[in-house]
Amino acid sequence: MQNDLQTTSVARPATKAKATAPAAKPKRPRGFAAMDPEQQRRIASEGGRASHESGRGHRFTAEEARAAGRKGGQASRKNPAPTA
Repeated sequence: MQNDLQTTSVARPATKAKATAPAAKPKRPRGFAAMDPEQQRRIASEGGRASHESGRGHRFTAEEARAAGRKGGQASRKNPAPTA
């Protein structure tokens, strides 16, 4: 007898609905969503400042940006997605 998993059905016990669970609490925002816009801006700017101070921050020159765009465009056109 061949064990064919695709055609074999397994009976699973019915799961009980959580009818006895207390009423769901309304979701409150967490993280950045819980902060006021001024606090979000202050924290985000600290990250940017730290990035540049550590030497990891980089700004493209116009020529570097053109080269990156050209390179990216060539890569995406190299293997076009098959159309169905």
